[in-house]
This record gives sequence, C-alpha cells and structure tokens, in this order.
Amino acid sequence: FFLFGARDIWFVVALPVFLESVLGWSFMAVGTFMAAWVIGYGFVQAITPKLTGIKKGKAVEEGAKPTSMTAMKLAVLLALVPIAMAPLLSWHPQTVIVVGLMIFGIVFALNSAVHSYLIVSFADEDGASKDVGFYYMANAGGRLIGTLLSGLTYQFAGMEASLVVSSVFVMLAAALVLKAKPQTEL
Repeated sequence: FFLFGARDIWFVVALPVFLESVLGWSFMAVGTFMAAWVIGYGFVQAITPKLTGIKKGKAVEEGAKPTSMTAMKLAVLLALVPIAMAPLLSWHPQTVIVVGLMIFGIVFALNSAVHSYLIVSFADEDGASKDVGFYYMANAGGRLIGTLLSGLTYQFAGMEASLVVSSVFVMLAAALVLKAKPQTEL
C-alpha cells in the first residue's frame, strides 16, 4: 500500500503539473520524459534478479535471497531520495527533479522487485493466490490514495510537500515490511 502510494504521491499529478507549470516544459516533453522513466523503471525491475542474486526463485549463491531486512533497507534508502530533493528544489529545480527521479526510479524498481519476490516467498502455501491477490489489491489501494494525495498535496502545499509526504509513506512501508514473516521456502 504505502510503497506504491509513495511513488504516486509525487509522480502522478504533482510531477507533470510541476514540470509544465513551474519548469515550463511542453506537454510533449512531459509525456516523453514520463514515458522514458516508466521504460527505464521496467528495465531496472527486469534486471533486479541479477542485481540481487536471485534467478528463477533460487539464490545464485547461498544466502543471496532477499529478506524483510533487504526490503526495509531499500525502503529507507528510497525514503532518503525525496526527502533530500525537497529542500534542493529551490537550488536548481530541473536538475533536482530529473536526477532525483532517476535515482528514485532505480531504487523504487529494486524495492518493488524485492517486494514481489517476498510476497511469493511469504505467502501461505495453501492460500498463495489469496495472499498475492491481497498484495496487489493493497498496491492498487496505495496507488489510489497516492494519486489523490498527489493532487491535494501539490495543490495546497507544492512539490516540496509532495516529496515529504512521499518519504513518509516509504518509511511506513519500511516499518511494516519488518513485521512480515516467511511462510514457505522457494
């Protein structure tokens, strides 16, 4: 819930409006940039198994499987990105947004892939489809709330606040992932 909500809090409404209204980007430039980000995000997520040592559900080397602690550490790292960006927006907003979004995308893709691995790993053997379905339902709920908060936060408090709220959501995801316990071994 909180992980995907965190991304959407500043990505869905706040970012395109900021790029066009504050930075003066054209509609085409905003759309192209966001499409390139989504493609890059997908690429990083696709190579995450190589980066984390997981290949087809098996560890390349013993002890290389991601754990709740892996997801928590990635979430803390992810939370640092928007919280660091917020005060820097007044320095050079275009550079901060472009570089920050690239870093956020890489760390978010790693985190998302680890979460996807863990949900299967932690699923109850008899109810795996229910557990996985619940996980994706929670993601959808987080995205909905993130989208709503993206517009509201940006409208009332600006991009800096959107970044701070995003960081808070990631920290909530980090705290909650530590409560997860594996049910099965892959």
